Amino acid sequence: AKVIAKTRKKYNMSTEQNKELVRRFYEEAINQGKLSLMDELFTPDYQHHDPAFPPEWQHGGLAVYKQVNETFISTFVPFHVEVKDLFAEGDRVVSRWTFSGKQEKDFQGIPPTHKHIEVENIVIHRIANGKIVEAWFSYDALGLLQQLGAVPSAR
Repeated sequence: AKVIAKTRKKYNMSTEQNKELVRRFYEEAINQGKLSLMDELFTPDYQHHDPAFPPEWQHGGLAVYKQVNETFISTFVPFHVEVKDLFAEGDRVVSRWTFSGKQEKDFQGIPPTHKHIEVENIVIHRIANGKIVEAWFSYDALGLLQQLGAVPSAR
């Protein structure tokens, strides 16, 4: 029974540890451009749920998610994430954050506009055994397209 309790404790991260894991993803892997750190923070079969992304981006595991992040980092320069809120309960961490940068490359068929964008995001991360295994994204995709001039603004 003691061995089982120790094993559970080893893999039962606290909500603060879970929040720190997500914070490291944003601050170190993304803002500092250390995408290789994602191998430590995520499982290889990571599942990405984002209705604004094409299906191949959602079902490719960690390898594809790293490429998606590289695309954003190299397209919106300098790419920066600002974490506004982190909430945790059980194995879930909810983050509210913005990303910003200037579009310097083609993005989903939109030629470089050199416009500065800022986009709000809310993500629910699921943590297991000290790694991010799954995440559900919701962000202002329409606002991003409007800021790039690809879709007219209602204003």
